[in-house]
Amino acid sequence: MSASEQEAAEQRVQDAVRRHARTRAFAEAEKVISAVLSDPGVQEARARVEAAETELGMELCARLQPFQDRYDQAVAAGDAARLAEACAGKHGRWGRICVLPDGHETSMEEPHWGRNSEGRPIAWVGSAPDDW
Repeated sequence: MSASEQEAAEQRVQDAVRRHARTRAFAEAEKVISAVLSDPGVQEARARVEAAETELGMELCARLQPFQDRYDQAVAAGDAARLAEACAGKHGRWGRICVLPDGHETSMEEPHWGRNSEGRPIAWVGSAPDDW
């Protein structure tokens, strides 16, 4: 085996070890996260947060529904310019997309607002990545 072939083989082994370590670390993290999320106290807190978000969403509905209407119209028309003006705030796992204008958290002092995956008004603070 030539020196370059030997180096390539060593690199493949190192790459495989790194992939294995990363896969194992992700699996361990997933176990810990699942254990935490299955805790009854955590589930109760999550239910309370969801109830509060739903209640606040309903309270703000009359005032903020025009933003949802504009968002829906922009989606139907494929109006990328109008969609680009919308807040980037999301709550990915639950299908929430904020329909307020970008920067609303500071200028309007409003939480994120939109509809949940069941179509009910909802308000929330903070954002999560799409796959969270």
